[in-house]
Amino acid sequence: MSKPIPVAAVDCGTNTIRLLVGYEQRGKWHDLERTMQIVRLGEGVDQTGYLSEAAIERTVAAARQYAHICRHYGVDPLHIRCVATSASRDAKNAAEFKSKMREVLGVTPEVIEGQEEARLSYAGALSTLRDAAEPALVVDIGGGSTEFVVGDHGQVQAVSTNMGSVRVTERLAAGSGIKFVDDLLREADDELDFSRVRTVIGVAGTVTTIAAHALDLSEYEPQKIHGSVHSVEQMLRSCAYMIDTPVEQKAQLGYMAKGRADVIGGGALIWRAIVRRLETRAGTQKIIVSENDILDGVALSLVHADSSQ
Repeated sequence: MSKPIPVAAVDCGTNTIRLLVGYEQRGKWHDLERTMQIVRLGEGVDQTGYLSEAAIERTVAAARQYAHICRHYGVDPLHIRCVATSASRDAKNAAEFKSKMREVLGVTPEVIEGQEEARLSYAGALSTLRDAAEPALVVDIGGGSTEFVVGDHGQVQAVSTNMGSVRVTERLAAGSGIKFVDDLLREADDELDFSRVRTVIGVAGTVTTIAAHALDLSEYEPQKIHGSVHSVEQMLRSCAYMIDTPVEQKAQLGYMAKGRADVIGGGALIWRAIVRRLETRAGTQKIIVSENDILDGVALSLVHADSSQ
């Protein structure tokens, strides 16, 4: 049997930059390394339209570490895919950012559109939840955007909205966050028709952190969070905690990633509004939380691209 070829996926979002290195063998995915850093790339971009020099440098420094990890596992640059999402779509100086990232990673980040981001999120989320009843809705709350993806037996319909934990936190400070969320959520529902959804799957850091609270964890344990099922009441209670608790207190939680405490309230506000609307529109009573998301979708896209050649 030939030795499996390792691939590496890098997801550069508004708040975090994440790396997944692994390989697929006999149809099963194997992690070699999965890591994340909060770099706040999109800090202030909603107001200025530009990525700040400090934010770019933080992100490039993390990417430099990721390049070292890729070399350690023998990942060829041809088998690295880096995607950049909301903040980079919105920034007027995205070209400068992409150039610096290419210098350290060896590949140019793809500034993907919301539809592609949504498709990859759906593929990643359902990669290990194959028994989920369809139509299934995957909700991916990022730092700058939230993706809604409805999948039904191979057909995928998606909406990307410009609301995320960082963006909403900044708007809350300006007094406009709650109406902003409600308006965008209504538009997403109008396009996707939430009433037809049978399974709801939440992914990414905001939702998994809220799930850690709902599970009463003392530290972040992905194996307990992944695939966990929560009632609407549990989710709303944990959202309220993240919205109402002082940042200093949240920062002390064992499962709270460094740098997330000050924006988790904005993310929880988004998730609370979504959960409430799904309860009303689709009769949702249970929500599944997945550790697999766009990062896994990107990695699988590399594997499938290789197998089709």
